[in-house]
Amino acid sequence: MAQLQITLDEQLLHQLFLGDSKESGMNALLEAILDQVLQAQASEQLKAEKYERSEARTDYRNGSYPHQLTTRVGKLSLNVPRLRNGHFSTDLFKRYQRSEQALVLSLMEMVINGVSTRRVSHITEELCGTDFSKSTVSDLCGHLDPLVHGWNDRPLEGSYPFLFVDAIYTKVRENGRVRSRGVLISYGVNEKGYRMILGLKVDDSESTEAWKNYFDWLKSRGLKGVDVIVSDDHGGLVGAVQKAFQGATWQRCQAHFLRNVNDRFPDDLQREGAEQVKAILHAPDIETARTLLQSFLDTYQEKASKVTEMVEEAFDDVTAVLSLPEPYRRRLRTTNGMERLNEEFRRREQVIRIFPNRESIIRLMGSVLMEQDEKWSNGRRYLRMDDYFDWKAKQPKVANSSKVTAIYPG
Repeated sequence: MAQLQITLDEQLLHQLFLGDSKESGMNALLEAILDQVLQAQASEQLKAEKYERSEARTDYRNGSYPHQLTTRVGKLSLNVPRLRNGHFSTDLFKRYQRSEQALVLSLMEMVINGVSTRRVSHITEELCGTDFSKSTVSDLCGHLDPLVHGWNDRPLEGSYPFLFVDAIYTKVRENGRVRSRGVLISYGVNEKGYRMILGLKVDDSESTEAWKNYFDWLKSRGLKGVDVIVSDDHGGLVGAVQKAFQGATWQRCQAHFLRNVNDRFPDDLQREGAEQVKAILHAPDIETARTLLQSFLDTYQEKASKVTEMVEEAFDDVTAVLSLPEPYRRRLRTTNGMERLNEEFRRREQVIRIFPNRESIIRLMGSVLMEQDEKWSNGRRYLRMDDYFDWKAKQPKVANSSKVTAIYPG
């Protein structure tokens, strides 16, 4: 990989920090950086720097040609190197963030479908110029959509012992009306310990049937080996988990649960009460957790009966990770990783507000998820799984039942 040492001249810095327009300064900065990236890639391909004498040299530079790249800060004019006897190749444009392309396409569709505001029209003109039409949108979708759908429907290889599930709601225009639709998402930790995003579906609601269809779809693509499912306590989701993954462990998201606890506590008891609940959740073992639970119930039974009832009822589900080896508990307590994915989607959704159709939701959300999936697969291992499989092999199996319970009791 080419090593980059980015240099910025005095004129560029003046434009960035003291210029009349922050946008023009950012454009100039990105152009300078990306031009240097392209030059570094050319040096790597040629196996020689500019004017360098080298026996390993494979070709010579032959000037450059202009190339425009559309981003959210406007159009960038880049200088792509030419080679004398060959063709310079770069993945910079191919790997240019698909989510940014999808965002632009969604805005263009809104304008074409006549549901744009002045703000959206202005943004679209800044991003794409004024010359776009239905055929332009169709052509761009023809390049991006097959990539997103191919990734979203890809076979799932290997096993996924840990599964994280969530849904996010967004607005879409259908049949002349604005409707709220659920985007069902999941990611798994595979047997090698890497996180992988498994796919998304857009549905009318978060009903048990919708989630059951989602899980059946994942299974049809090869999902198997699920031991632990982590999610929020949504009735439709929990019901589908019980049907689709009998015998697996369901871990109720502790972060969501603590927020629910805080909402029910009287203000004067909220801080100290929440700390005691957190102590239950972070107990070193299930016996200690039960002891702390009893102490909590004794303290707040009369002061906050609704809270104690909720905590007692949810105890088994929110402490399910205590049946697992300690190194795996912290990663499996919450769906916080899923929350961060949702934030990435929301950041782009704020620009659009209302999607023109369901396909544009899949295009944008799918692109966001694809990018994150690539980062995870090329990044650090999320969990070391050897110890987990060794521990699992020593656990007594229990018969499947209609209730989702710990498959390996602690």
